[in-house]
This record gives sequence, structure tokens and C-alpha cells, in this order.
Amino acid sequence: MSSKITDNFDYIIVGAGSAGCVLANRLTEDAATSVLLLETGGSDRSIFIQMPTALSIPMNSKKYAWQFHSQPEPFLNNREMHCPRGKVLGGSSSINGMVYVRGHAQDFDEWQTHGAENWDYQHCLPYFKKAEDWAFGTDDYRSEGGLLAVNNGNNMQNPLYQAFVNAGVDAGYMTTKDYNGYQQEGFGAMHMTVKKGVRWSTANAYLRPAMQRPNLTVKTGIQVTKVLLEGKQAVGVELVEGDGKTQILVNKEVILSAGPIGSPHILQLSGIGSTETLSAAGIATQHELPGVGENLQDHLEFYFQYKCTQPITLNSQLGPLSKLAIGVRWILFKTGLGATNHFESCGFIRSKEGVEWPDLQYHFLPAAMRYDGKKAFNGHGFQLHIGHNKPKSRGSVKIQNSDAFTPPRIQFNYLQHTDDIEAFRACVRLSREIIAQPAMDDYRGDEIQPGADIVTDAQIDAFVRETVESAYHPCGTCRMGAADDEMAVIDAQMQVRGLQGLRIVDSSVFPTAPNGNLNGPTMMVAERAADIIKQQVLPPTDVAVYKDPQWQQRQRGEQVKRDLTC
Repeated sequence: MSSKITDNFDYIIVGAGSAGCVLANRLTEDAATSVLLLETGGSDRSIFIQMPTALSIPMNSKKYAWQFHSQPEPFLNNREMHCPRGKVLGGSSSINGMVYVRGHAQDFDEWQTHGAENWDYQHCLPYFKKAEDWAFGTDDYRSEGGLLAVNNGNNMQNPLYQAFVNAGVDAGYMTTKDYNGYQQEGFGAMHMTVKKGVRWSTANAYLRPAMQRPNLTVKTGIQVTKVLLEGKQAVGVELVEGDGKTQILVNKEVILSAGPIGSPHILQLSGIGSTETLSAAGIATQHELPGVGENLQDHLEFYFQYKCTQPITLNSQLGPLSKLAIGVRWILFKTGLGATNHFESCGFIRSKEGVEWPDLQYHFLPAAMRYDGKKAFNGHGFQLHIGHNKPKSRGSVKIQNSDAFTPPRIQFNYLQHTDDIEAFRACVRLSREIIAQPAMDDYRGDEIQPGADIVTDAQIDAFVRETVESAYHPCGTCRMGAADDEMAVIDAQMQVRGLQGLRIVDSSVFPTAPNGNLNGPTMMVAERAADIIKQQVLPPTDVAVYKDPQWQQRQRGEQVKRDLTC
């Protein structure tokens, strides 16, 4: 039996993560607006969350992350893929790698072509700028004074970082002074959400200041079991707290910010989704929305590893005494190797001729190891995290039964599409070409992984199927779309189609995955969603962005050929 409590909350936000913390802050800027923020996890004050270099610990902890796994993936040798999601204040921004990438400008123009009206780059840029406190000054693309600190960690002190950038130039690619500004494409320094040596999650940046306001209430340690509906109106939520269920009513709106796995699952628990999926789980349909849980996409990556001929890599810092020294320095001064995620240089390139904007991304790491911190071998090494960021394969998140504590069935269908397979072949061949350049001659040793004998398409495909891993960027399961798109779950105002008083704000609403890490775009979406709710949206900003003139020439040439053959 549920007890019903009528509180004077204008908004209930489900999920205190990358989007939920932003919303909680921005909505409570108005002292007359009351907000209840609900989170299953607890405190984020652990040293392992706050110290950037310890990122692998919370990511692999049941205390701080939902340790989801996919169903056996049919195109990855039936491997069950790890899919951790934040279960702590700050959500996935408290367990992620802190890499800050907005995505390419044309990623957001692409959203608009999928029916997400006014979500093109010109409308999104003002909200990237509103969020950020950029460490290196302002221009048409970057801003200071926002709540989100963005910088370059230790500023590429290890010589391997710059050597990698130089190798990209040797291979014929461009450099970029700021991949989050005018030109994403090229090689350069990588940005991270770290402030004075501390992880700058949305809990630190947005939630903690807002918790001083009397109009924000934060409840942790709860599990939302469903959204309460009266007809087609959302009126509150049901949750489990301790041993009992409680129903809390809302004055204005319920906002789901539970992420690309949690938000569709809560909708399905509420009877909102595909009748076929709901019936199979024993749930009566309250509102038919066939797109709920569909359109699941994610970035894959693998580690391209080499031995290093000089003893300058992080592999020498993996022993217990070295880790202790790093930790002590960080505790005392918030400096040193503990104050960075170690991804301090990067690259964005195209997988092949004819691709309009970059679709491959490099994170460079001056070590050869895994996310769990294990050594790849005894000795020094470095690695490229390389992946294809514009996948065409699509999967789904589907409820298994009516128990809110039963994880949903997650099926990514990674590498289902042949274009994704071909892109990973390019990842191997282009990476070898880059590391073979003169800039790496002083550091390049033998190839550890994939191995110099992996050369044919079949060999590369087999290697990728066996070793590729998630980059932990799931999205798309409650996507935005046009009114006549039956698979769209929300409209451009973030409102669930056909219902009143219910919005979704998190990475589940992305129509397609941007070319980069998803935390930055998720916070941008939440910033803009807050203004949409408050009906005070910033005007679009008209700025130039880099577009490859050779690509445009090729397109014109192809058009001429088509015209001549007509």
C-alpha cells in the first residue's frame, strides 16, 4: 500500500546526474520555484570520485555506479558488454573520465534534420558558453564565468602528448588550437572538467551551490518505481524509500533525468512505451509510445598500444608506493599526477574520403593499461583510445518485468551495420600510419595491440570483435523528433509526446550521437531545457565553423557528374 504525500514541489527531477544537477540549480534560481531532486545513490565525497586520476575506481564500483551489462552482442562474438551508469550525486559526471568535448557543430545541425527543431549548432552554442568557465579566455565560441570549469589538466607536461600531436601533423592532418571552438578537426590539447585539481562534476559545479537554497530538496537512497498519471497528465512519482512505497505529487512537472538506460526504463514501468514491449513484461499500457527504449547507440573504442623506448610513461607509476605518493600529494596540494585524467592530447579525423565531418576520435594516454588500471605488460608503453563516433548500428532498452529493481534488457547491436565495421578497419590502418611518423621515432617501440601481424580485413575484424570496448557513451533511447515522427518520444520542448507535465532531459533525448564524449552535450541540453521551462531561451548565435573546402569541392564535382548523366 502506498502512502500519498502532497508536497508543494513545483518540479520533481528524477536523477541527480549530469542533467539533473544542472536543472536543479537553474530552476531554483527563482526563489519562488520549489524543486525536489531524487537520486538512488548517495554522497559523492569519496576521494576516489574527487581525485581525477582515480576515475577507474568509481566506474567499476557497485556503490557508485549501476553495473549494467548488455545481452550477448551477436556481432561481437556474443560478448556481454559493460555499461556502467552513475548511481551517486553527480551521476555519470562523478564516475566518468572528465573529458570535455562539445561535439562537432554539424552534429547538432544533424539533430535538427531529425526533427529536433531549433537544436542546431547556432541554438546550442549559447548554452555551451553559458555553462562553462574556460581557463584560457573568451572568444565567439568560449566563455568564462559559468559554473563548469574546463581546462587542460597538467598542460601536456609529458613529451609524449606533443609527440602524438606532431605525428598527426606529419601524417598530413591539421592541428586545432581549440577543438571545442571554430575547428574540431585536427590534433591538439584535450580539455577536461577539473577545477584546481578536483573532478568538477555537476554535483560540485551545480548541485552543491544550489543545496544552500531553501527551495531545493534533495533526497538520496530512493528508487523511483513509476511516474503517476491521471489520464494524460503526469501528477507525481511513486518511489521506494526504505521498506515502503511513497507517492509524491507535483504542482507543475515531473522531469526524468535518469539517463539513457534509466529514463526509458522508468517510462516503461509507468506503462509508457510500446504495447508489445509492455505486454511482454506484464505491464498495462497507459500511453502508447513505440519509440521508448529504441534508437540506442553508443561509441565503441579499442586501445592501440605500443611499447615505449624511453622510461617516461605512467606504467612506472602503477605500483602501490607510487600510487600512495601520488595520492598523498593530491590530498595535500591537489597537484601532480593525481590532478589529471591523463588524457591531455587528442585528435579528430575522418575515417575516409567523402565523410563530411570528423567521425573518428583519439584520446592519447602516456601509458599502456586498461580502465581498471591493470598493466598491459611489464615495461613502458603508450596507447591511443580510438573509436568510430558516428555509428549506424542501433539497439534498444526493454523492460523485463514490473519489478523496478530488475535491470532492463539492454541490446546495443554493436557493429551490426557494415559501415561501422569498415570504420574500425580505418581506425587500425590510420592509427598505424600516424604512429609511424617521424615525430614518434624517439618513443615508438613494438606494437603490443593489435599486433603487427593483424593486417587483412578479416584479421582486423576478428581483432575488433574480440577486443573492442564501450566508450561509455550510450544515448538516444527517448529521442527528440518532429510531431509526425511516431518513433520520437519527446518534442523540441522536451515534453513527452501526448502527455502533459512530463519532460525528459538527459542524453536519452539525443537523436544521434555527437562526435565526442557525451557529458558536455548533456549539460548543454540541460542548460537549454531549464531556459525552455522558464520561457527565457537565449537567442541563437551566428558564428562561422570550419568546413573542409576539399569535401565541398568533391561534393560539387559529384553533383556535376550527376547533372551530366541526367
